[in-house]
Amino acid sequence: MLVLARRINDSIVIGDNVEIVVVEIKGDQVKLGVKAPKDVKVFRGEIHAEIQKENKAASESQLPPDLDTFIRKK
Repeated sequence: MLVLARRINDSIVIGDNVEIVVVEIKGDQVKLGVKAPKDVKVFRGEIHAEIQKENKAASESQLPPDLDTFIRKK
């Protein structure tokens, strides 16, 4: 993990088109701004983890027997 010290309005750049800017610091909370193209998905860590969990569960679920039979007949 790369750890950087930044001040308000300082930024870091990821790749050629993603920039993270320190917008505000209040106590133990830091507000960050993300500048990225619209096709780049940006999620908070806990949201990303939940999406991954749901995607895994969906991929492991099986079709009900009657639906599975219906799909295979086509």
